[in-house]
Amino acid sequence: MGRPRLPPLNALRAFEAAARHGSFKGAAEELYVSQSAISHQIKSLESALTVELFVRKTRAVSLTQCGRIFYPILREAFNRISDGAELIRAPSTSGTVTLQAYSTFTMRWLVPRLPRFQQAHPDILLRLHTSQEDVDFDRSDVDACIMIGQPTHPDLHYAHLFACELFPVCSPAFLAGAKALGSPNDLFKQVLLQVHPSAYDWWVWLEANGVRNANPDAGLTFDSFDLSLFAALQGMGVALGEQPYVSRELRSGLLVELFPGRRVRNPNEWYFVCRKEKKDQLKIDAVRQWLLAEVAADQDLEIEHGDDSKGRLAVLQVGRLISRE
Repeated sequence: MGRPRLPPLNALRAFEAAARHGSFKGAAEELYVSQSAISHQIKSLESALTVELFVRKTRAVSLTQCGRIFYPILREAFNRISDGAELIRAPSTSGTVTLQAYSTFTMRWLVPRLPRFQQAHPDILLRLHTSQEDVDFDRSDVDACIMIGQPTHPDLHYAHLFACELFPVCSPAFLAGAKALGSPNDLFKQVLLQVHPSAYDWWVWLEANGVRNANPDAGLTFDSFDLSLFAALQGMGVALGEQPYVSRELRSGLLVELFPGRRVRNPNEWYFVCRKEKKDQLKIDAVRQWLLAEVAADQDLEIEHGDDSKGRLAVLQVGRLISRE
């Protein structure tokens, strides 16, 4: 039995672009054709499928139920075709790599190091995309991402970068003016700088260190780690530091780590992640190896500055505290 006849490729491309942009105009600009050509292609596709894919309005279009079902399937198919073509092209270290990472990680850790990447790999264009959401590699154009989590997906390649360490930090001026900050239990007297949607992190550190009387939700609240750390630099309170976000500030003395030796290591750790079938592409491997080299250089700096706190970390696992010597 032969394969059912497929709709015309140009019509499929027009539909995918129009659905992604939410307009025929956006699809026309992307595909370098007129809006009427896009409209004609989509009408021919609707005729071939015998269903309506769009609700036409005066100034906009929206997907019908059939369109909402068909779009993610078609989007994934186009991504698979693109990935397959990339796999069989002649190996090259040149090209574009789209890398997704959290906004704070991108600003505080990745961007300051980009000149070294550009110097080492002038033929690779690194396109950065920031998001707090997990990557759906089936439905996005992202080649790889940097994430906090655990290696759970069998179709993905995970390269471990570093542990997720939590510890309170403040400015030297704040510490000098603070009264009675000799132990973690004294934090209830201080302004704690909270971050949403990562509010759980403060509670993890407090529980691991046996603090019961402090409430981080009663202080100032920010929507990113970067803002909370900026507030800490201004002497506004105690923020929860996280490696690798605060390495430079600790080394320069702009921030002070409170209660050294009481860091908490979260079971979720930092990884470079990509599809398994892409991990051996030369441009993907170049990005991964560069990241690993930068992480190793950071660890060497910590050793050089006498940071031995890693040997005294606490690990919170399944609701109980496990000491790590």
